[in-house]
Amino acid sequence: MEPVQIIFILIYLLTILLSATKIVPLSVAAMIGALLAAFFGLTNNQFTYNEALGFINMRLIFLLLGVMIVVEVAERSGLFRFGALYAVKVSRGNPSVLFVSICVTSAAVSMFLSDPTAMLLIAAAMATITKLLRYDPVPYFISAMIMINLGGTSTLIGSVSNMIIGLEAGISFTAFIGYLAICEAALWGITIFVLYMLFKSRLGEKKELPEYDPWESVEDKKLFYRSILILLLMIGLFLTLDNLGVGPEAVALGCAILALALSGSDPAEIFKKLDWETIFFIAGFMFLVGGLGSTGILKDLSTQLFQTVGESQLGATIATLWFSGLASAAVSNIAIALTFSQIISGVAALSSAAVWSALVLGTNLGGATTPLSGAVIMMGIGALKREGISLSFTEFTKVGLITSLIQLGFASFYLIVRFNLWV
Repeated sequence: MEPVQIIFILIYLLTILLSATKIVPLSVAAMIGALLAAFFGLTNNQFTYNEALGFINMRLIFLLLGVMIVVEVAERSGLFRFGALYAVKVSRGNPSVLFVSICVTSAAVSMFLSDPTAMLLIAAAMATITKLLRYDPVPYFISAMIMINLGGTSTLIGSVSNMIIGLEAGISFTAFIGYLAICEAALWGITIFVLYMLFKSRLGEKKELPEYDPWESVEDKKLFYRSILILLLMIGLFLTLDNLGVGPEAVALGCAILALALSGSDPAEIFKKLDWETIFFIAGFMFLVGGLGSTGILKDLSTQLFQTVGESQLGATIATLWFSGLASAAVSNIAIALTFSQIISGVAALSSAAVWSALVLGTNLGGATTPLSGAVIMMGIGALKREGISLSFTEFTKVGLITSLIQLGFASFYLIVRFNLWV
């Protein structure tokens, strides 16, 4: 191994360590890694300045920004809060129905909102309802965290890691759904059943819900209807991308401009609310991975992986699923998606729909195994703490580990069947 490769490996490990331990914010950790990669790469003539500018995939950045703006406008309209409150009202105070309702709503909302935003929204609704009904909030909060992490696995815009993998693999919005929608639906059902069995004794007894009208949570009715139309337009355009001749980032930015024009809100206020932490983390980590790739390390790893699985699509698919899933339990799934995407791309024989689907599932399903697995879990625990309830590492991990292993086990079976890997 050459000295410059060792340097870049150490930079990569340092960045992962800073991200995992949260010594500094995720975005700062990624930018530190990018700065060190730029310094050592340029001073060692590993790459030129112009080559370095190409390390950041602007298509991904534009896709993220476009979706974030559309979702922020929709959230301001009260659309997502209305959906959450309505789902809770449907339960009529039945704890079992309420539990399932919260689980489904959590997963559904996270298909459009970023996971942290979805957690804030659902946490506010759950805190209010569980207080009024005097239910133990822990089962509802833990289940919501796990379902928010699971939600959106089957869509290109369902999570940041999905966007990274979809663009790198060249998978269209419709193809993404075609590969994973059935698996996603089954995983929702399986996970809700497992969570219900784990928490059944703690859900409480049926009580009467206080009278409230979810419609009252919508302050701007005109923006509410406009947000629905823009979201439907964006999804409709994503579904017809193959006929439009443009990339998903163009659709996202176009709908974002439309949303800004129709919202009547100050764009500066909307821009302030965007998840810039994620944007800078992705940009910094992309630069680091690009620098790492320029040394040939990722290509070597691709070849080694290919040789290890012996040209077997089954071996490559299952190895990718479980390794990315377990790695995402400890490290940001965005970092895992960025790194693994480059490794899979390094060998044409590995770059198949089955392996890419395995990476999507692995990076999503591993994100709710422990309290350290992702921001949404930490936010959920923080919301419980504000309610005066302390959730221990062990209590969450016991549930998270069970659900993650069951999800990964089912995903293994699904991938084998869906892509005929036993042949």
